Amino acid sequence: MGEEIFTSKKKLGFGLMRLPLTDPNVDTSIDIEQCKKMVDAFIEQGFTYFDTAWMYCGFKSEEATKEFLVDRYPRDSFTLTTKLHAGFIKTKEDRDRIFNEQRRKTGVEYFDYYLLHDMGKDHYKIYTDLDCFTWIQEKKAAGLVKHIGFSFHDTAEVLDEILTAHPEMEFVQLQLNYLDWDSEGVQSRKCYEVACKHGKPVIVMEPVKGGTLANVPEGVSRLFKGYNPEASIPSWAIRFAASLENVKMVLSGMSNLEQLMDNTGYMKDFKPLNEEEQKLIKEAVGIINGSITIPCTGCSYCTDGCPMHIAIPKYFSLYNTDRQERAARGADWTPQGEYYDRLTMEFGKASACVQCGQCEGVCPQHLPIIQYLQDVAAYFEG
Repeated sequence: MGEEIFTSKKKLGFGLMRLPLTDPNVDTSIDIEQCKKMVDAFIEQGFTYFDTAWMYCGFKSEEATKEFLVDRYPRDSFTLTTKLHAGFIKTKEDRDRIFNEQRRKTGVEYFDYYLLHDMGKDHYKIYTDLDCFTWIQEKKAAGLVKHIGFSFHDTAEVLDEILTAHPEMEFVQLQLNYLDWDSEGVQSRKCYEVACKHGKPVIVMEPVKGGTLANVPEGVSRLFKGYNPEASIPSWAIRFAASLENVKMVLSGMSNLEQLMDNTGYMKDFKPLNEEEQKLIKEAVGIINGSITIPCTGCSYCTDGCPMHIAIPKYFSLYNTDRQERAARGADWTPQGEYYDRLTMEFGKASACVQCGQCEGVCPQHLPIIQYLQDVAAYFEG
């Protein structure tokens, strides 16, 4: 089944959620010219898979995709994926309203892959109540979608329940990386095994865990560089995901040309991890687990509805980075505190949290964000 759905021999996909920005604090300020250069380099090397969604980049990713990809390349030279999110549909009419708007925004007649986005127990109920599983099959039958599936953030038990009830779903998109592989929270391995049991090919999202596995502790960097000085740190994470047999595509959210050239360089003629590399990754997991405090992927789902305009993922990233840096080199002063202070000139401080719970309600990782914000406030403001 997987080979029929995913015909590309190259396993790297371009995730269009973390695009280069002209203003790093404004999600909608997409750098179109930089994106064009990146898309050109991506396609020139034989890669074809692009992944966007309704809400990416402040709801502007799909429009930008039309400008830097669809308007510039023949339709049969690339594959395009987008998604319907349960958080934006209240009625059955909303399904077609959003789908038609997505076709307009991207400028395509059909989508190669279409997903019911961020599936979990709560969203599964919404998709069921609004008959979205029948609706998406109708879109496929009409030729408006070639292949249907869903992205997933929940337990392996819930995934098994959904795939058992809906065998018509052709693939599943999972958060999968070497840090989450044996995590009881994310359950990457268990979910992967469920997908295999049901014969569903897997697309991988968050292979570098929102950049966490690109900025590893010094001990991990020494470990990897000692084995292969030429290989970038993120390459270990992406190759880990791509080495799994039932993984057909690994999405990477690339924010600049340098990242793209690195990723395409080792994925163009992909070589799976060998036994020694797998052992090094297990060792790296132990080191990282001892240094990362907040396992945030930086998806920013939590920020759009925050009444206090708190830059939650940015603060969590600074917090993790600062703790890692201090642990690694025992520094008395680190730059993260200054970055935090400067961000609070534009965004609400972590201490401004009113504990409304909106963020925790939409977090795909189900993180205790309110508590973490209190920790961040005490750390940077106290």
